[in-house]
Amino acid sequence: MEPNTRLSLAERTMMEFAVKTGLSPVGRAPRRYLWTDAFAVCNFLGLYGHTGKEEYRNLAVLLIDQVHNILGRHREDDARSGWVSGLDEEAGKIHPTKGGLRIGKQINERRPDERPDARLEWERDGQYYHYLTKWMHALNRASQVTGNMKYNEWAIELAKTAHAGFTYTPAGGGRKMMYWKMSIDLSYSLVPSMGHHDPLDGLVVYSQLRATSSAGAQPSRHLDLTAEINDLARICTAKSWVTDDPLGIGGLLCDACKVGQMIAAKTFEQTDLLESLLEDSRLSLNSYIRTSPLNLPAGYRLAFRELGLSIGLRAVEKLRQLIEAKPIRLHRAEQLRGRIEAVTRYVPVAETIEEFWLEQVNRESATWQEHHDINTVMLATSLAPEGYLSDDSQSVVSNQ
Repeated sequence: MEPNTRLSLAERTMMEFAVKTGLSPVGRAPRRYLWTDAFAVCNFLGLYGHTGKEEYRNLAVLLIDQVHNILGRHREDDARSGWVSGLDEEAGKIHPTKGGLRIGKQINERRPDERPDARLEWERDGQYYHYLTKWMHALNRASQVTGNMKYNEWAIELAKTAHAGFTYTPAGGGRKMMYWKMSIDLSYSLVPSMGHHDPLDGLVVYSQLRATSSAGAQPSRHLDLTAEINDLARICTAKSWVTDDPLGIGGLLCDACKVGQMIAAKTFEQTDLLESLLEDSRLSLNSYIRTSPLNLPAGYRLAFRELGLSIGLRAVEKLRQLIEAKPIRLHRAEQLRGRIEAVTRYVPVAETIEEFWLEQVNRESATWQEHHDINTVMLATSLAPEGYLSDDSQSVVSNQ
């Protein structure tokens, strides 16, 4: 598909999303969902970079404000009101992420005295760590594109809140662990197990936030993430990231791209992590493709999970271009290139996924319609991934 065609499809998709979810024109009850909106912010920023149209930049800023004012506050069907942080109205506007952000699920969270229901939990509100890290990344990209460090500071405040709320030391001691899902006010866990890639995602995005902060004005001491980064580095030690989930594989590849960008910019010291991520991605891809899941009809497939993989494969292309343009000086540079080439051979799968979900008949399936917003936004990300995958942390100049 021609680049101009891909860009045009992404533009049309994102403008339809803006209208349908009440972003622009502003609806009476905007439909906000943190994961989807994180990708949407990046997409609008990317479209602004591609076209220079201020409309897209403005939509990204509007979406950030709308998310904070909806998901940073208690639900309308909750007895509580105001900011989930407990801050008063004015302080909450200044620090909208200090209490974290709700997922945006349709059903209210499970009360601490309610018996858990594994099936129903998927539909209940609360806070997900892996959604919060996506929003941190979106805010980071907003600072990089607009030059306003306020967004990165909000991301760091969110990182500190999330880290304090989701990490804990087990009763028997040892390295810290993480909860997968927390209550809206972060006072109790809703799902106590740890997400497979949560500590990795946190380590990578915290490092991005620190790099951007260091490139701007002298960061305040209360915005220092060194302790949190060290915590997650210890949790990540000697872990395997291999997965059979296409969304998880895509996340690994995106993390590999981000790590490569930071290593090239000399803002990330754990250079062996890049090689590990690429090797675990190769093993995961090999196992996933071998089962031929992309031969199934649309009704048996989840588009957003597959599109997560296609976005990751676009990240592989970006990482390879980075290595060719600006070689990363590592003691095993040749082995690193071999790892990249091993995953690069799977890149054509991205176009296979995109073409399948661009077919109107496949978008009429129940599985597409049930997850319409997240599917369309992630399809747009795959078609025009620059907004999500770029890293301009070294060129940030504050507009404040």
